[in-house]
Amino acid sequence: MQSGALNPLTQSLAADGASLNRLKFQAGQSTPESVKETAKQFEALFMRELLKSMREANASMKSGMLDSPGGDLGTDLLDQQFAVQMAGRPGGLAEVIAKQLMQQMGMKDKAGATPETDGAVTPVPAPAAARGFVQQHGAAAQEVQRSSGLPASYLLGQAGHESGWGQREILMKDGASSNNLFGIKAGAGWKGKVAEVTTTEYTDGVPRKTVARFRAYDTPAESFRDFANLIGNSPRYAQARQQTGSVQGWTQGLQDAGYATDPDYATKLGRAINTTLRLQRAQG
Repeated sequence: MQSGALNPLTQSLAADGASLNRLKFQAGQSTPESVKETAKQFEALFMRELLKSMREANASMKSGMLDSPGGDLGTDLLDQQFAVQMAGRPGGLAEVIAKQLMQQMGMKDKAGATPETDGAVTPVPAPAAARGFVQQHGAAAQEVQRSSGLPASYLLGQAGHESGWGQREILMKDGASSNNLFGIKAGAGWKGKVAEVTTTEYTDGVPRKTVARFRAYDTPAESFRDFANLIGNSPRYAQARQQTGSVQGWTQGLQDAGYATDPDYATKLGRAINTTLRLQRAQG
């Protein structure tokens, strides 16, 4: 489990480039855990150097009146702390480095296990699930983009966010999938199939569990088409439709229109859409 404490090598890494030699030695210890820890430390070093270069690029904006060796030391220590805190997060550079190292060493990782979980089985990390989700539903999103003008990346990101990249499905009573990837509720005007599930709604910012009725479809592609129809024909989302040139504008427009009750919906949705955009750029 993650204790929050930093091991001595991780602490020294951010401050000492010579730690690379120790990292090379540690990477040679043939266990997935040692490789992952090494990759995490490489990422911390990279992040520290990135922060340093960003500060140096902005040096010309300083007045010079408050500059001092003590201030520079404090800034450097702060960069070190940020670098260590940011390293090792799911989907980050460390994950990519670890996978490449293990492939080169012919090493197999424990299924679903990470050092932080002490070998316990965990769900597939969101970036890996997102990659498969985008590939699976890319054609449906492109078809809806051609017919509605809504960007396929926005559609995929929103479907991914609402469904947990396909890992958090809305199920029917018999356990079958509702194929509702966008979390669209079944109002009084809905004449199709319905799935009733317990969900979390926010009232005045306070989360509460409630049973809600959701639309159900025969295929995931129908879910994409119905979402585009909902957004395209409802005056409620007119402002959001005008903001498709901006991820932030689109997500905020949906939140302002009340698409979801989560007060942080726009921020969370924006992260999902940006994940989709990165994956599309990498594939294309």
